[in-house]
Amino acid sequence: MADILNNTMNGDLEEARLLEEARLLEETRKELETWKTKVEKAQDMKDRLILEKLDEDDIKTKAQQEMMASLQQQEDAQKEFKQSMSRVKEELLQLSTHKEELQEQLRRSQKELQEQKEESERLRQKFKIYAQIPETEVKFIAEEREEGEEGDADSQPIRGVFTISQRAAVLLHGGQALVTFEEEKVASQILKIARISVSCDGSSMNVKPKSITMDPAVKFEVHLDVSRKELKVSNVPPSMPEERMKDRLEMSFSRPSRGGGEVKSVEYKRNAGTGLVSFLHPGVADSLALAGTFCVVLDSEVNVQVGPVYEYQLRKFQTFCGAPKRTVLLDGIEDTGDEEELQDHLEIHFQKPSNSGGEIESLKYVSGKKTLLAFFGDDMMQVDN
Repeated sequence: MADILNNTMNGDLEEARLLEEARLLEETRKELETWKTKVEKAQDMKDRLILEKLDEDDIKTKAQQEMMASLQQQEDAQKEFKQSMSRVKEELLQLSTHKEELQEQLRRSQKELQEQKEESERLRQKFKIYAQIPETEVKFIAEEREEGEEGDADSQPIRGVFTISQRAAVLLHGGQALVTFEEEKVASQILKIARISVSCDGSSMNVKPKSITMDPAVKFEVHLDVSRKELKVSNVPPSMPEERMKDRLEMSFSRPSRGGGEVKSVEYKRNAGTGLVSFLHPGVADSLALAGTFCVVLDSEVNVQVGPVYEYQLRKFQTFCGAPKRTVLLDGIEDTGDEEELQDHLEIHFQKPSNSGGEIESLKYVSGKKTLLAFFGDDMMQVDN
């Protein structure tokens, strides 16, 4: 009985042990499955991480390549920038040098221009003629018509040709004299002597013979054409509009009772107060121009200035420059007495061949603080106070 109970108990224990082992085995199997699942997940994660790492490595490599390319581009850009800066600096230096050269050239040009202006002004003053031309009566002898000239002779302008000739001159100051010999060789002999002693009333004085430097003289023709149909009007007051003023001027200059005539046209400049009246027939403008003034009717009667309309040309302009070959300037003469007496002593001295002199054509002495202007002809000398 006891054995049966023991066997039964042992069988239960064995069955319990097997059930426990089966349970443990099932738990172990489940745990194994769980770990397999975790391992698979871990492997998947590892694979994903590996793939991500590979992708990141590719991205990193690409980024590094891009960075290296960027660095290379930056280096190339810096190199190109430095080269560009070097070129720019070189160009700036060249431009600065060129600017300095241009400024220097400008300064030289301005200096040359100023010198040329001064020379031009000097020559203009030198060749400028200041002369009072006296009034001269002109006698009409005959009409001279140019070859091929056609039409009404009265319609042609009044033409005149005037020859202006400037005589060479020299200005004498006190203590100077001009002596003109009949022969050139005598003047040449005198000029070779540096200082000449001239006897005067028991005493002597030293004079210095000098050659004469003449300013250039000029000669030219003035060709003048005076219109016989046109009249210049000036000093016209701006008291009305331009068109109305032209009508008033035409009406005034059309009146024969005031010396006018039939008007062809009228020009008027309001700002300048001047006008130009053209007559249909010649002769009217001539007589009105001689009067100098004319009364026109505006808002009231006003006297305006009238004058001829003319054109002129300078032709055949010539300059002459030289020195008188027979004339000598005597300088450093002391004012010791009477002017005429001293002049006689000078003439006596320079007439003697023993003093290297000769026959004198003319001699003029200026004493004290006087001045005298001497004019020269082709062979003669003329003096004029």
